[in-house]
Amino acid sequence: MTYLDYSATTPVDDEVLATFVKASKFIGNPNSLHALGTKAKHLIDASTNQIASILNVKPTEIIYTSGASESNNTIIKAMEKFQNRGQHIITTALEHSSIYAPLKQLEEKGFKIDYVPLENGLVKLDALEKMLSEDTVLVTIAMVSSETGIRQPIEEIGKLLKKYPKIIFHSDITQAVGKIKFDLTNVDAASFSAHKFFGFKGIGVLYKKENLIIEPLIAGGKSTTIFRSGTPPIELIASTAKALRLSYEDIDNDIVKVKELNKTLKGALAQYPNVSVNSNENSIPHILNISVKGIKPETLLHSLEEKDVYISTRSACSTGAASKPVLALTNDEEKAKTSVRISISKKTTDKDIENFLKAFDESYKKLM
Repeated sequence: MTYLDYSATTPVDDEVLATFVKASKFIGNPNSLHALGTKAKHLIDASTNQIASILNVKPTEIIYTSGASESNNTIIKAMEKFQNRGQHIITTALEHSSIYAPLKQLEEKGFKIDYVPLENGLVKLDALEKMLSEDTVLVTIAMVSSETGIRQPIEEIGKLLKKYPKIIFHSDITQAVGKIKFDLTNVDAASFSAHKFFGFKGIGVLYKKENLIIEPLIAGGKSTTIFRSGTPPIELIASTAKALRLSYEDIDNDIVKVKELNKTLKGALAQYPNVSVNSNENSIPHILNISVKGIKPETLLHSLEEKDVYISTRSACSTGAASKPVLALTNDEEKAKTSVRISISKKTTDKDIENFLKAFDESYKKLM
């Protein structure tokens, strides 16, 4: 099997699985006062401290959720309680559907949603600043686009927004965690999921600055924090900390390796007259979005699948006929309708790339 859909989800690392199994022996509820509960709480606290240390944030700023979708919904829907500040929200055309869906819900309740202009995929900082008003309460911009790999200058955006302390700055960092280095100093809230960096599905994190007080999306008890109720999933939390640590253990060399694989892919695909590479120099190397003129994305995907090669037509949670992020990046509807995403990781091998290119060549010639 040749798996090149790592941006959709990753397989669980063996060491992460071992940590999960080990943590499952802690049978006490972390919120129980007896010794078994205390022992479980100590494990969660140690895991939280490790996650916070890697992200360079405070342990009290970590909220565990069921995934990035819940984290995104939590911070966006919390804006209802900030209506006294304003009802204006700014985002981009490159976001995940778990950003757009709750934004639409707020829009139906009277909020105004605006989209900041892009240049070569990047947010235009001067345009963003001109869009800010007394009514602006939230700016939510993904660090990395899940479909095109565009990496936004989150650090620079954060510095700009620091001049406007009333505005909350949130970033969906799901496609960045474990792949690249970044700085959350000037970000007020950030969301991600463990299954994007070889952890388990069903566990995510919402980082939220200490001084930002929000209403919980799920209420009913303290858990690890008052901002999200529910019995803490010890195994998932401990294994997430392990997955995060492993992801950053040798990240500099991992990035170099992924860049080389990406370069090989681009070079080979550029030889096909009907192939356009949509990802550009502002994209992280882990995501390569291409369009194949004349072939439906689903048709290409299933043709590759027959050869045991797996890629994606779009972000796994996307809906609709055309890719909104690709359209925003290329301004070409044909490319947006025929785009596919190849996503690689530190575990991708030269043989995987070779297998993909062989399968792609056969499918391209057959389908054309």
